[in-house]
Amino acid sequence: MVVPEFTLGIWVLLQLISPVANYANGKVMEACHTMVPGHGATPQSDPIHKVKVNQTSFLPGDTITVTLSGPQFKGFLIEARKAKNSKSDVIGSFTLIDKEVSQLLTCAGKEDSAVSHTSPSKKSQVQVYWNAPSNIDYAVQFLATVVEKDKVYWVRIPSPLLFPSNVHPFTMLQTTTVSSLTSNPIINLKKLFSAVDCGKKKFCIRNPVNCDPENERHCFFLSFERENHSVLIEMSGPNDGYLSFALSHDQWMGDDDGYICIHEDETVHIHPSYVIGRSHPVLDSSATLEAMAWRLADGVIQCSFRRNISLPGSKRFDLDQKYYIFLANGVTSEGAFMFVAWMTTGSIGVLVARFFKPVWPKAFLFGEAAWFQIHRFLMLCTSGFTTLGFVLPFIYRKGWSQEAGYHPYIGCIVMTLAVLQPLLAVFRPPSHDPRRQIFNWSHWGTGTAARILAVVAIFLGMDLPGLNLPSPAKTYAMIGFVAWHVGAEILFEIHAYRLTRKVEILEDDRIQILQSFTTAEAEGHAFKKVILVIYSCGNIAFLFTFLSAIAQQ
Repeated sequence: MVVPEFTLGIWVLLQLISPVANYANGKVMEACHTMVPGHGATPQSDPIHKVKVNQTSFLPGDTITVTLSGPQFKGFLIEARKAKNSKSDVIGSFTLIDKEVSQLLTCAGKEDSAVSHTSPSKKSQVQVYWNAPSNIDYAVQFLATVVEKDKVYWVRIPSPLLFPSNVHPFTMLQTTTVSSLTSNPIINLKKLFSAVDCGKKKFCIRNPVNCDPENERHCFFLSFERENHSVLIEMSGPNDGYLSFALSHDQWMGDDDGYICIHEDETVHIHPSYVIGRSHPVLDSSATLEAMAWRLADGVIQCSFRRNISLPGSKRFDLDQKYYIFLANGVTSEGAFMFVAWMTTGSIGVLVARFFKPVWPKAFLFGEAAWFQIHRFLMLCTSGFTTLGFVLPFIYRKGWSQEAGYHPYIGCIVMTLAVLQPLLAVFRPPSHDPRRQIFNWSHWGTGTAARILAVVAIFLGMDLPGLNLPSPAKTYAMIGFVAWHVGAEILFEIHAYRLTRKVEILEDDRIQILQSFTTAEAEGHAFKKVILVIYSCGNIAFLFTFLSAIAQQ
């Protein structure tokens, strides 16, 4: 009986060793779906490792660098899932950076869809490339399981959200949540917040000033109440999808500590967020928040949570310091001035000077032709609006912005040209002066350069967080306006060419005789006036649509 007993002992030993060996070499395909290692222990609740990405947006086919880092660990598993549903199938594929440390796995029948360790050797950082699929239009989140030792591990540690570039992050935020085993439970509030203790027990911000959150549906309310070593935060306002605020060291959005309450499917998700540089907010795990509660009633969204004053080892700001506070709502008057200048007065003024000299040639005010008076008035308005749009951001920023890219530099050039144009016009030589041709070309060149650069500056400025402009509506509106204006100019050019080339060719002697312009000019002038009216109405419609979208932000 010795042999059977020995054989049975070997078989039992192999069964005990086999799972351990499998996990040691990283072949953890059986854990692909749950991402929970079969170690027979409960996962840790507070992650001490971080999953980071090198960018917050992507295009189909892009390569994203994913970094897992923290205190030394032995094993890991990294996957990409839909941010909206962390239990969805794996997404995309991975490419290895260091084959000594990591290996590719096939999960759910998809090759290279996950990454794990190759050995139980200790490591503090792992980097891999994730390859975005070609047909993806939703937010993605990376999840990581980290094993420090056999019975100590963390499951589904979330990364910041990764948004497709063709979808605006704030739209995605309204339908996206961060799923994690470390999230705290959420309860329902029973009544509206009160402003009775504002200035006594708690610090409050209200918009409009002194509005009552208990009785006014459109009251934005934010309060902070200290209790021992934590702060209770309450926030309420119109139920338009989400409410948020951010703590900042300065008066400019960027590198801030944010918090957001998102209404989705008749519930409210509460999350901390980061505002990194000039990018959109990135949601984070709710593990740092306690006593989370919410309420939806009568068109009002309410949420509250408690947070420790200090969170050592976290990027969260200490709540015993002074900060600027940003709410989600705001106004954008400085941006609107530029749109008025170049989407209405400037573009119409250019067309009047180019095509309406024969339409309105008669003297009007001050002995000048009517077309010239209209052109001058519109272009002076353009210069004035441009000046306002140029000066207000400097007042808002209290100086030059080092984080606005090329926008302020191009804006300075546009401002210079907008001032130079009317100054050149003051020194316009008489019609028959030899220098008039030089003036005409200089005036045309300066104006054309200003128009082109103004459009470029507007496109670059629309993404600046200080303006808080809508997306993708902002891009569609500007592209639509540019196409509308170019189309109008082409139509006027074609009409002018056909009008001046109307001829009748006599068959007998092939003499080209210009047709009488009496009737043709009258018809042509009427046509131009109709097109100008349609064009002007279209410009106003574009502007109104744009500003209405801004007002709803």
